[in-house]
Amino acid sequence: MSYGLPRILLATSFLFAACAADTTHLSGADDSGAPPAGGEDGGVTPMVDAGGGSGNDAGPTSTITTLRIHYPVGSHTLALRGDTAPLSWTQGVPLTAAADGTFTYTFADLPAKAQFKPLLDDATWARGANYAVARGATVDVYPHFFTTQGTVKQLFPAFHSTVLGNDRVVRAYLPPSYDENPLAKYPVLYMHDGQNLFDAALAFGGNEWKVDETLNAGIDSDGSVVQSIGEIIVVAPDNTAQRIYEYTPTTDPTTPGGGGGDLYLQMLITELKPMVDSTLRTLPGRDTTGIMGSSLGGLISAYAGVKRPDIYGIVGAMSPSTWWNANTIITDVNTMKGVAMRPNLVYVDCGDPDDDAVDTKLLVAKYVEVGYTEGQNFLHVYQAGAQHNEIYWAQRLPAALAFLFGPR
Repeated sequence: MSYGLPRILLATSFLFAACAADTTHLSGADDSGAPPAGGEDGGVTPMVDAGGGSGNDAGPTSTITTLRIHYPVGSHTLALRGDTAPLSWTQGVPLTAAADGTFTYTFADLPAKAQFKPLLDDATWARGANYAVARGATVDVYPHFFTTQGTVKQLFPAFHSTVLGNDRVVRAYLPPSYDENPLAKYPVLYMHDGQNLFDAALAFGGNEWKVDETLNAGIDSDGSVVQSIGEIIVVAPDNTAQRIYEYTPTTDPTTPGGGGGDLYLQMLITELKPMVDSTLRTLPGRDTTGIMGSSLGGLISAYAGVKRPDIYGIVGAMSPSTWWNANTIITDVNTMKGVAMRPNLVYVDCGDPDDDAVDTKLLVAKYVEVGYTEGQNFLHVYQAGAQHNEIYWAQRLPAALAFLFGPR
C-alpha cells in the first residue's frame, strides 16, 4: 500500500525469520493452560509485564526472591506450582492473601531462576506461557484464567484535535485480562492507520494487519509453537485525508503535501495520550509506551523515537518510507549518537526486493552506528519477496511485537 505516494519502493536482502507465517494459522495454548511437559521454559524469558507482571531486581547479592500475585479471587483459592523446589508442577502450594489482597510467595535461596504458574483452586491454570523469575528479583504478576480473546472497540468515535483541526475515530484493543483482572495495568502501543489494523472490511485493499488475532494468539500461547507476547493495549487513531501531511516530518520536493509530523505528534502526546491514560488502565511511562506504523507511519514512528524519547521508549517502523526527503530520517537518527535518552527498543523491517530496502538498509546501519545492538535493543528483519502492503506487515507483526513487548 502506498497511500498515493508516487514512488515504487526499492529493496535489498537480509533475513526473514520465524515471523513468516500468516497469523490466520496461529494457534494458542491448549485449553488447559498447563505448563509445557517437564516444566520447560516454553520460550519464556524472565521478563513479565502488566497482564504478566513487572520485575524489580532486589540486587545482585540478594538471595530473597519474591513473587507477588494480584488477582481478585472472590470465592476461589489461589495456589502456585513451578519447576523449582519446594514448588512442583504436580501439586500446588496454597497461597494466602495479605490485607491488600496480594498473594506473596518467597524463595529463601533460589539457585538461579524459576518457572511458575498460579492456579485457581489448584485446578485452573493461568492462561498463557509460564512466568519466570530470576534469583534475587521481586516479580508482580497479574494473571487471568478464563478469557482468551481481547476486545476491539471504538474508544473515541469522534476524537477532535484542536492542534490539527480535524476529527477521527480512535480504536483500541484491550487484552484478554482487561475485564477479568481489574487490578492489572498495561503498556500501550500507539499504532497509526487505525482502520487498517483490525477489520478487513475497513482496511485498505481489504487486507488488515490482524492485530487482535496476533495478540490473542501470542498472549494465550505457551511459547512452544506461537511466539509468546506480553499483554498490551493498542490505541489506533484512524488516518485522515491529511495522512501525508500528518505522517511526514518535513516537506519533500518530489511529493506535495508533507511537513505536519510535529503537529501530529503534538496531537498524540498532548491531546490523545492524556485522554487514553485517564480512560484506560495504562502504564503511562516511556518504558511502557510504544509507537508503531508502516510506510509513512513507519517514518513518523522512527521520527517520534528521535524527537520524543521521553514519551516513546519503544519504536516499531515497518517498511518505513526512509526515502522521504532524501533520507532525512537517517540524518535525524544520527542525532541520537551519544544521547543519554533515546528509545529502549527499536524494530525496523522491510521486504525484498520491492520495499525500499536499499534506503532502509542505510537506516539500519545508522541505528547500529549510533549505538544500538542487534538482537538486544534493536532488531531488523528483511522479508524475501515481501511487498509494501498489509498482507506482509501482518506476517511480520508477531515477531515485531514479541521483540518490542517481550514474551511473558
